[in-house]
Amino acid sequence: MNRYVSARFGAPTARLTVLASLFAGLSVPALAASDIVISQVYGGGGNNGATYKADFIELFNRGAKPVALNGWSVQYASAAGTSWQKTALPDVTLQPGQYYLVREALGAGGSVDVPADVSGSIPMSGTAGKVALSNANVALSGANPGGASVIDLLGWGAANAYEGGAAAGGTGNATAVLRKEEGCSDSDQNGADFAVLAPAPRNSGAPRHVCGGAVVKPVVVSCPAALPVALGSAGSAALTAKDEDGIVSSASLSGGVAGISLEHFTPASAAGASASAQLTVAAGVAVGSYPLSVRFANTDGDASSCDITVTVAATGGVTRRIPQIQGSGATSPDNGTVQTTEGVLTLKVGGGFFLQDAAGDGDPTTSDGLFVYTGATASNAQPGDLVRVTGTVFEYTPSGAKRSYTELKDVTAITVRSSGHSITPANIELPNAQLDRVEGMLVRFVRPLTVSQAEYLGQRGELSLSSGRLELPTNRYAPRSAEAQALAAANAANLIVLDDGIFTTPTTIPYIGQDNTVRAGDTVSDLTGVIDFGAIGGGGAAFKLQPVGAPRFSRDNPRGGAPLLAAGNVKVASANVLNFFTTFTNGMNAAGQSNQGCSLGGSVSRNNCRGADNLNEFIRQRDKIVAELKGIDADVVGLMEIQNNGDTAVNYLVDSLNASYGATVYAAVPKPAATGTDAIRVAMIYKPGRLSLAGPALADDHSINNRPPMAQTFRAANGEKFSLIVNHLKSKGSCPGGSGADADRGDGQSCWNATRVQQAQRLAQVFVPQVAAAAGDPDVLLIGDMNAYGMEDPIAAITARGFVNQLERFVRPQGLPYSYVFGHQAGYLDHALASATLNPQVAGAAEWHVNADEPTVIDYNTDGKPQDLYDALPYRASDHDPVVVSLNLQPAVSDITASVQVQSSALVFNRATQKFSGTITVRNHGSEVLSGPFQLALENLTAGVSLSNATGSHQGAPYITLNASELAPGAALTVAVSFSNPSKVNTSYSTKLYRGNF
Repeated sequence: MNRYVSARFGAPTARLTVLASLFAGLSVPALAASDIVISQVYGGGGNNGATYKADFIELFNRGAKPVALNGWSVQYASAAGTSWQKTALPDVTLQPGQYYLVREALGAGGSVDVPADVSGSIPMSGTAGKVALSNANVALSGANPGGASVIDLLGWGAANAYEGGAAAGGTGNATAVLRKEEGCSDSDQNGADFAVLAPAPRNSGAPRHVCGGAVVKPVVVSCPAALPVALGSAGSAALTAKDEDGIVSSASLSGGVAGISLEHFTPASAAGASASAQLTVAAGVAVGSYPLSVRFANTDGDASSCDITVTVAATGGVTRRIPQIQGSGATSPDNGTVQTTEGVLTLKVGGGFFLQDAAGDGDPTTSDGLFVYTGATASNAQPGDLVRVTGTVFEYTPSGAKRSYTELKDVTAITVRSSGHSITPANIELPNAQLDRVEGMLVRFVRPLTVSQAEYLGQRGELSLSSGRLELPTNRYAPRSAEAQALAAANAANLIVLDDGIFTTPTTIPYIGQDNTVRAGDTVSDLTGVIDFGAIGGGGAAFKLQPVGAPRFSRDNPRGGAPLLAAGNVKVASANVLNFFTTFTNGMNAAGQSNQGCSLGGSVSRNNCRGADNLNEFIRQRDKIVAELKGIDADVVGLMEIQNNGDTAVNYLVDSLNASYGATVYAAVPKPAATGTDAIRVAMIYKPGRLSLAGPALADDHSINNRPPMAQTFRAANGEKFSLIVNHLKSKGSCPGGSGADADRGDGQSCWNATRVQQAQRLAQVFVPQVAAAAGDPDVLLIGDMNAYGMEDPIAAITARGFVNQLERFVRPQGLPYSYVFGHQAGYLDHALASATLNPQVAGAAEWHVNADEPTVIDYNTDGKPQDLYDALPYRASDHDPVVVSLNLQPAVSDITASVQVQSSALVFNRATQKFSGTITVRNHGSEVLSGPFQLALENLTAGVSLSNATGSHQGAPYITLNASELAPGAALTVAVSFSNPSKVNTSYSTKLYRGNF
């Protein structure tokens, strides 16, 4: 339920724009630069290969004063067109350095929503066109519209109208035209002022970029748009104003009548402090509508006004009780009608309050509660008041929702009838597939709930709660299986989103506890509040709980150190370092150089950079990653999402890690010949004191891999070798258009699954054999971000080739394996898959839950945060948890005779075969499981005697391969033996049991 209130501001400004193409070949002088300019246009939204789902037009205030856009419009015409389509702009004021984003037509492709301030429906060309900014909401005409109404014009590609001597460059589905210098450049030359770059939409909430010069800060007023008062009752509304660089010193009322006054004015105590006043309506004011204006001024003579309409109306009788309005169906039987109802106010939230019928109707299918959306309408009603309200019944459907939510809007009367009432909460629990029956009602969860996601805590004040952790269905069951579908349905009924009741970014992050965090897996009790329904972080909508008291959290999922695994002789880790770029989005790099860029495909631009925005953020990011890697202290680490700039980024990380040790502990594995065309790549670092490189790194640069897997063979201290292959398969996002093989098939695997399957098949069937052949050793470990959960098709394609899933082997028996939290559910995208020959040599595997359970708001980023809770600890160094594997590399063949007891039976002569036969029994007399394969050798066999059923010969001794993969403590294996002994001499031999293959 995202509802925002906007203030009213003053009149717009304008300038004249001259079109250079009025007369071909003539030089037209540039005019004075405009304060409000078109700063970015993108027409490829929703097209094939697009990231964003919609076209957009971005505006920017490059001046030093606020500018009101009321009555303005943005308009579009095709490259050679004369007919213009328009999108009206609302009553907003753009502050100096502030952006404003207008979303236009949606397409069928793309995966990222445009974070628009306002939406239109104009379908724009992805290659060329014309966009105009007008100070009138009247469609322009002609190829080159002019006049005082044209504030700014952009022509790009093959457009026949533009400012200056040339149009801006042409675009594609993956590019936009962006005004240079963050929007500040305006020489009235489209060709010079704009660059063709990747789209980077900025809305009014984006960080401001003031272009220079003194900025006049406005007086900012906060007033309700309406104040309804019942006839015969008094009413009031609180008003405030502040000025960041001035002192608000006076307030005045105009348009008032007898009985309506501005009282209790308190001036601001200092610049930036708030002044306050109260608009008071006496009980004797007659029925009517009274438009008023309140003007606040500062000591410098600057002022701003707000408009308030006081409406005095006779109190009507109740026309429908709340349960009647709600009804038992999916929508209200009174939808669209004006009704008067009454109930006890249970909770006030941003934009309105909740009422509940004091008695209820006893029908469990009808809710007794109702949300009253007041918007900018003032109300003095408080929790516990019996309130009568008149408004329009409305079925509100939040963005992305599949159902609506019954509420009252367009409220014309709010009357407090009495005070001191209370409502007893209804007891409920999860799972619950019928929360609609208690929407708007005060409830209490009778059992503690578990935090299942903390991603949007800082941005929206939300925590996802469930009864126990939610496992992503395809993490546990095969896609399309009945079990996966059943788990998906169960998860859908096992969710409530704990909100903070303000519906905007919180100024103080709620629910933060010990160590400045709240972790998924923690539990919450004493949970009482009102059931709401609205948009949630990440898209879509869900039932929410707006609490009436402080929930009590328990740290049931405490932070822990790196996993302690069974001892081996090599420790391997896989770590996604979440866009570790040494080149920043501001064009600087870690070496202090400016005007730098990142490579993506064939382009180099700062807009291709994905990590830190600046050096400060980079240092914060670096320190968290170093703390994580040092905490694991692995012998070799596979890295994902590190900048694809040769070995520059990985060497910087190695230097930083060694500095934290105070010694040269790690080195980078030199990059292979191919690192792909993406801005990120995979890499490896290792400890030369523990491992040595056996040959160069290899990569598979087949066209299916835009991020080629990287392989390196290592030799351990005992001389044994193994090969490590680091992977980063195609992501699940940025879905393609249409219904092809890579479209989301609705089976839980999201988009690009067919591509990931092809990548997995090529990995297992082609690249792994190449790596093993080059190494001369079949021991291979696959690690990395596969962008596929545990049981999904790409992983099945790999395990079908004999690889063993180590997280299922070691973690699943202990609980839920996961490295990532998405959509309230946990699963593992990060894998450890061992070849059949390496599998017996894996001593243990685990994830370190240092990232996925933590809220994003504690990460290294500095922008858009209400509070900075950063520290240099490893927690939330990335969004993926690292995976750690302990290898106990063994020689290809090892003598394990000392671990067993061997007993041979007497030999019996078979006259028919002329053979002597018997049995040999091998028993594990140790306390550990012995892993195979097993070879039983008969050494020092009597001369002239041969083992007829021998598997082969090793160093002159016959041996038999035992039919078992392991031997448990106390367990025995018995094998038949048959000897050829022509001379019938006494047969003797000594037995040796080996593990491995000769």
